Amino acid sequence: MNAHEIRERARAFAREEVAPHATQWDRDKALPRELFTRMGALGFLAGPLPTEHGGSGWSNRAFLGVYEELGAVCSSTRGFLAVHTGLVSQCLHDHGTPAQRARWLPKLATGELVGCYALTEPEAGSDVGSLTTRAERDGDHWVVHGEKVWITNGGIADLAILFARTGPGEGRKGLTGFVVELPSEGWTSEHLGEEALGHRASDHVRLKFDGLRVPDDQRLGEIGAGFGIAMSALDHGRLGVAAGAVGIARGCLEEALDHARTRKQFGQRIGDFQMVQSDLAEIYAGTEAAAALVERAAAAADAAHDVAASGADAGSEAAPTREEVTRLTSAAKFFATENAQTAATKAVLLLGNRGYGDDHRVERHYRDIQGLRIYEGTNHIQRLIIARSLLGRP
Repeated sequence: MNAHEIRERARAFAREEVAPHATQWDRDKALPRELFTRMGALGFLAGPLPTEHGGSGWSNRAFLGVYEELGAVCSSTRGFLAVHTGLVSQCLHDHGTPAQRARWLPKLATGELVGCYALTEPEAGSDVGSLTTRAERDGDHWVVHGEKVWITNGGIADLAILFARTGPGEGRKGLTGFVVELPSEGWTSEHLGEEALGHRASDHVRLKFDGLRVPDDQRLGEIGAGFGIAMSALDHGRLGVAAGAVGIARGCLEEALDHARTRKQFGQRIGDFQMVQSDLAEIYAGTEAAAALVERAAAAADAAHDVAASGADAGSEAAPTREEVTRLTSAAKFFATENAQTAATKAVLLLGNRGYGDDHRVERHYRDIQGLRIYEGTNHIQRLIIARSLLGRP
């Protein structure tokens, strides 16, 4: 299946099976479980995973079409996919042992298991190095104590990737990743105690660990390697956020164009007013530019993956380094989400009172885009990543 066919499959699913229900899901503050198994049947949950693990074998560039089409109609659905696939399944594939991959990836691919990514803490958001959840070795197990917050899918997950401090090192040192099967004694999920501005159909929870026991064979990667694993997973997640932001901008443009063509004021359609035309042109140009940058970042990720899979020299001329992939991915996430913020603001204003109510998706897009500017590292952090990469670190 080529990239065009994948996008067409995603577009049909988004418009026929997601869009008609997105507003009600947002009001109900929940996504139906059958949505996930349907996405699994269509190949979306394991799009970029290899076929030997139940995946669809799609490139990152091809998979962008799924994120974008879902983002255009429902950011909560797109957000579920970015966490489940980008942060959990792709991370498990990149860093798991052969036994771990065989054990969990096929079930994640079908939606039999739902994944969550437990990284953020009350005092550790952009600064992952300040993470305080601890895991202490006890024979062939690890015992975890601590707390996580704003964990998407955390209340519905069957499998979690959890990061905890296992060593004496400060900051980035001493962090280790684990895979946790749920339900599990010592693991508790709770309501946040506050309501989200956007992504209201998403499952966001607070997690508490009180003596959670995790077998050592469910450790992800080497002891102390957790920071690097977490950061590499965020590159996958940022691509999903960036493509979803392109979808939001495109969704806003579609609604704004439809309104500009049909709404009449002062004896003519509002699309004939030059100020309206100016806004529409800006949304269009920004969205096209964002889409091109996101595709370039995905192409770099694919090239780096292909070189690594072939065993070729990662420093060869044709292969982007991991730093280059991260820089492009951060730039794509930063630019695409800021552009979508502008697009949503202009679209709400153009639609007037229609844009202010939730009968039109631009109102939901306006709320949801705020989360995309924060998820997987705020846009302040993306600016730092880009600039430090360009300048070079001492």
